[in-house]
Amino acid sequence: MGVLFGTDGVRGVANRELSPELAFKLGRAGAYILARSSGSNTRMVIGRDTRVSGDMLEAALVAGICSAGINVLKVGVLPTPAIAYLTRELKASAGVVISASHNPVEDNGIKFFSASGYKLPDEIESEIEALVVDDCACIPFPVGGEVGRAFQVHDAAERYIRYCIKSINTRLDGLKIVVDCANGAAYDVAPRIYRELGAEVIPIYNIPDGVNINCGCGSTHPEALCETVISSGAGLGLAHDGDADRVLAVDAGGRLVDGDQIMVICARSLKEKALLPKDTVVVTVMSNLGLHIALKNFGINVVETRVGDRYVMEELLRTGARFGGEQSGHIIFLDHNTTGDGILTALHLMAVVKESGKTLQDLAGQMERLPQLLENVQVADKNLVMGSQALAEAIKTEEQAMGGKGRILVRPSGTEPLVRVMAEGTNMDQLKEIVGRLANMILEIK
Repeated sequence: MGVLFGTDGVRGVANRELSPELAFKLGRAGAYILARSSGSNTRMVIGRDTRVSGDMLEAALVAGICSAGINVLKVGVLPTPAIAYLTRELKASAGVVISASHNPVEDNGIKFFSASGYKLPDEIESEIEALVVDDCACIPFPVGGEVGRAFQVHDAAERYIRYCIKSINTRLDGLKIVVDCANGAAYDVAPRIYRELGAEVIPIYNIPDGVNINCGCGSTHPEALCETVISSGAGLGLAHDGDADRVLAVDAGGRLVDGDQIMVICARSLKEKALLPKDTVVVTVMSNLGLHIALKNFGINVVETRVGDRYVMEELLRTGARFGGEQSGHIIFLDHNTTGDGILTALHLMAVVKESGKTLQDLAGQMERLPQLLENVQVADKNLVMGSQALAEAIKTEEQAMGGKGRILVRPSGTEPLVRVMAEGTNMDQLKEIVGRLANMILEIK
């Protein structure tokens, strides 16, 4: 990957690092690489989340794509997985999402999907980046009737809603749920989908104003959701993030059910129905050891990969498995969609609740989560920190001191100027000391 593309597209502060000029060039380069090579299928889908900068970046992207002679299908504010689905459904040559997921409102991002709805491989992103760096000099400017046009897809949301509803065979009648929409892309479609399947829905943080996305809400801030579930007497709660490609849950007692627990619940159900190919689940190195223990007890294999949904997807495709995800709630049901889909995940989780007749608390109890502590350390240069030999030796020393009863993972964020320090073991006091020492050391690296 180069200087523009990170683990999840191009991100930065909107109107600064991610400027309209850069968006225009990304539109031109993306259209040239992805759409020009598809022959007569010369149209691209564009969707976005609720950030105020979305209008600006969408206009620039549309201009760039049209200037390369490619038509645009605008689907408006919809979850990222909806764009992946609609790219396939509308038989477009590519899809583009304008979103920075769970990041704060000042950030935004641009990521591409291929015609098949998958995120682009590194080599294709590198081709697009090379064109942008070269100011798209080799891309022609068509004129007259060859200039691209933009069209609004008025039934885009309805298409995605119908698709989600068909993904499960279980009604949700009798379930009372609270849904935290993060004032993001799920604010409209998520409550509608759950209601149409019969659930009683209490939506919160579902009135976006352009600047309140992820602000004290959503999957990164579930505190209000926990309180609302308890005060309303709901059976469970769901927390989406800004672009709704992930979901976390809350049981009736206000306890958080993370992505690891959701994967254990859904994987066991899939295996019992003979719907878990190779009896395998793909997870990242961040998944709790408790997940490994629980899945092993259920006769399910675990394949571990690097942090990032793109790497989970690569392993799913390589191994032939069809289910996997991350502790953050970014979970992939490959039989249903080509990227993580928070709404689909929530539907499958609630279907297990209904079919089993058990509470979410009981189902989550199938996995015992080992103490795990994560601290995000803000840094000026992630590469400098990760290249520190002294840090590497300190990590090794700390891990040896745990006597084989824990692990330490230090990694850079793929989307923010952060280094994440995670320690896992049997003693939380020990974990706090370890994480504190490593975090302080990271801050001193210059």
